[in-house]
Amino acid sequence: MTDSTPLRILLVDDQQLLRRGLMMLLSTVDGLEVVDQAADGAEALARIPAARPDVVLSDVRMPGMDGLELVERCREAHPGLPVLLLTTFDDEPVVRGALAAGAAGFLLKDTSTDALAQAIRSVADGGMVLDPRVARIAMTPATESESDPDELAVLTRMERLVAQQVAEGRTNSEIAADLVLAEGTVKNHVSALLRKLDARDRTALALMLYKTLHG
Repeated sequence: MTDSTPLRILLVDDQQLLRRGLMMLLSTVDGLEVVDQAADGAEALARIPAARPDVVLSDVRMPGMDGLELVERCREAHPGLPVLLLTTFDDEPVVRGALAAGAAGFLLKDTSTDALAQAIRSVADGGMVLDPRVARIAMTPATESESDPDELAVLTRMERLVAQQVAEGRTNSEIAADLVLAEGTVKNHVSALLRKLDARDRTALALMLYKTLHG
């Protein structure tokens, strides 16, 4: 993808009025294009192959296949396709369920257009985005069990530097710029982190690292 190519977005929400509203808002943002829409997770999965989205922007609560199941199914059928969840709910089970499913981000529906656009760009670039109002839930351990800092002993010095930035939700390009590395090198380090720390996906990796480094 070149810098001039807009990011392709698939909108998923059971309320047509909300889908239209989001389409209108995002149409005002340079570099973003809503290429398709769906009323639930099942329809979204059916449309992904033809729509070829870079990001799926989905509601959480929907009849039929909801956003959490959509995240899980996308991870299996379309690995690497980020799903950004948008909802009016900020209760703990929803937040933890979304992140456990592998969501690339979680925003509340009253977020600003600029913040939403930045979140879409960030998850498309490999970052993780959490609304500040729900981040405290995600970063607080669900149990008394904490990750052991010694788990990071298997990492090289550079992997540890990359790990610190992954824990903050930074994108590959941001990490590359900060550490003066090629973006491909950063991707290789992230792959090594996933393998060495036995993390299912980047969201799980970021949460694990954040709790280990800041717990």
